[in-house]
Amino acid sequence: MKFIEDIINNIWIQRCFWSVIVCLISLFIYHIISKFLNNKEKQNTKILSSKKNKTFLRILKNIIGYTIATFTALVVLQIFGVNVTSMLAGVGIASIVIGFALQDAMKDIFRGFEIISDGYYDIGDVIKYGDNIGQVQSMSLRTTRMQDMNTMNIVSIANRNIDQVEVVSGYLYIPIPFPYEVSVETAEAVIHEIIRQLARHDCVNEAKYQGVTALTNSSLNYQIVVTCDPINQLQIQRDCLRIIITTLEENKIHIPHAQLDIHTKK
Repeated sequence: MKFIEDIINNIWIQRCFWSVIVCLISLFIYHIISKFLNNKEKQNTKILSSKKNKTFLRILKNIIGYTIATFTALVVLQIFGVNVTSMLAGVGIASIVIGFALQDAMKDIFRGFEIISDGYYDIGDVIKYGDNIGQVQSMSLRTTRMQDMNTMNIVSIANRNIDQVEVVSGYLYIPIPFPYEVSVETAEAVIHEIIRQLARHDCVNEAKYQGVTALTNSSLNYQIVVTCDPINQLQIQRDCLRIIITTLEENKIHIPHAQLDIHTKK
């Protein structure tokens, strides 16, 4: 009995016991809050089904997780006899040192808040980062994760690099080159046939002819604009090019290419 009493009265065992209890309570609270937020995200109401509100709920979950983890760590330190009040009082000096070490992390967090407040992009939007184009899968205070539509790879973007991110619109501008010997009337008739075919595409919302856009050395360039869901844009572009090529071939019109004329003196 004395051995058990000694174990029970051991200060370190007591501290470990109460630390475990605090951690379990924190995990339980986080689980309840996460479950509530996940249920809200899955609701089909007009307000909460929007991409912006889904983004906000996921970021809120992220913030709550950081807050609970920080609070739990402070309570555990207090249980083990660390004077948390004095430690927090010395944070002013320590924060300067830590600030220099964590400059990039702080930039990510501040830009993360900026992305949320300004609504620069939301979960589900299609964005371009460098050579990668894909849909935003998740967002946190530090990073944005997108899935590249070409490779299906997951790309992680530090929020401090938001200036290098472009939000892809649903407009696709496609030039159609014609040889100079093809009259404008003939070219436009062919283009309208291309547009009629594009209009029948399941994923194309609208296709319009915009007119002549360039006079190059080897061709007269016309332009059409196609509107579609950005997530389908790459496949729509491939389909559009195929329709353009086949329609030109059917009308016996060759796609012009750059030519080099060489003149020799006798």
